[in-house]
Amino acid sequence: MKVRKVLFLRPLIRAFFCSTQMLLRAFIQGLLEAGCDEAGRGPLAGSVFAAAVILPTEGVLNAAWEELNDSKQLTDAARYRLRPIIEAEAAAWAVAQVSVEEIDRINILQASLLAMHRALDTLTLRPEHIIVDGNRWKPYGFPAIEAHTVVKGDGKYLSIAAASVLAKTYRDDYMKQLHQLYPVYGWEHNMGYPTQAHYQAIREHGITPYHRKTFKLYKP
Repeated sequence: MKVRKVLFLRPLIRAFFCSTQMLLRAFIQGLLEAGCDEAGRGPLAGSVFAAAVILPTEGVLNAAWEELNDSKQLTDAARYRLRPIIEAEAAAWAVAQVSVEEIDRINILQASLLAMHRALDTLTLRPEHIIVDGNRWKPYGFPAIEAHTVVKGDGKYLSIAAASVLAKTYRDDYMKQLHQLYPVYGWEHNMGYPTQAHYQAIREHGITPYHRKTFKLYKP
């Protein structure tokens, strides 16, 4: 009976230690490695954002980095507390966006990849290696820089998690600014995502220039 209890608890114990362990610093040690992630693929409105972050290859990081994880697993307060630390301690970082018009023209997947490419373009350092959250990528650079996709990479690698925090917070700031122009859609809370209140506002007030017209904007 005791053996069964131990076997039953083993996955829970493993999950606990994985969730509290600091994320990995690099996919390949010793290289200038850029972690990339996006924010805003699913919303009905607003640009899609992406960030790229290169960590220092040497030295000790601030203890606050131990808190870093996938931005969706962090509170809003934690994301904004971590953002200036990431910006101060990263070897290089950049945030970029792709507009609603571009999303409608090339589709959201291609727009997300383009946003990551634009973030890489803006870095003050040229990466020697790239790691990307997810399972899709388009070669970047000429010649193309070696890259690896990592499913749920924002919960595994510090640079991707840092990129997820930057992309998320800068996009949230952008949606709060748009909310000032179009307050009826609740963008300061839903960030353009498809909530019941958002769909109701579209039914009552129509769409704005910032809605993605290739998305399903009217819920039956």
